[in-house]
Amino acid sequence: MDLKEALRKSLKNSPIVWKGEYAYFVNPLSDGVPRLNYELMDLVLESIIKMVNWDEVDVILGIEAMGLPISTLLAYKMKKPMVIARKRSYGLEGEICVDQSTGYSKGELYINDINPEERILIIDDVLSTGGTMYSIIKGVKASKAIISEIIIIFEKGNGLNELKEKTNENIQSLIRVDMDGENVVFL
Repeated sequence: MDLKEALRKSLKNSPIVWKGEYAYFVNPLSDGVPRLNYELMDLVLESIIKMVNWDEVDVILGIEAMGLPISTLLAYKMKKPMVIARKRSYGLEGEICVDQSTGYSKGELYINDINPEERILIIDDVLSTGGTMYSIIKGVKASKAIISEIIIIFEKGNGLNELKEKTNENIQSLIRVDMDGENVVFL
């Protein structure tokens, strides 16, 4: 089974929940439930490995929570250090706080241990409105690091294109989807 087919199959089996007016698919890659099988994880991992110019990556930045499984495996497999944009502050010197605004919640994320001129690969599970990623991009740039690439598993709606136009960053996704009521639509 190829990646797109496997992702479509996983999404077709995903329950849909509503967060206010926001339809949200519950998927193993974006939520950790239902169970994530290793075959799907392996397809995602191998696809991302092929997409990235690894000579241009010094550090992998995973976004808590569900950017972490893939970023951890990538860091291990590609022998790159990894940092995490966390949902809580440690108060460390140089910590950068960014707003996290999603289609259904608001909060803060904290970025630590990114140095000037380091080339950063950012990994996350879903990009919908682009609010979280826009804040992460601003935070990484505030540290004077360089964003080499941004990889998203699920591109939901038109937020990725809008974010590309707004930031001029290299952002790629593995699959494009949208919601039509309680149905996932493949674009």
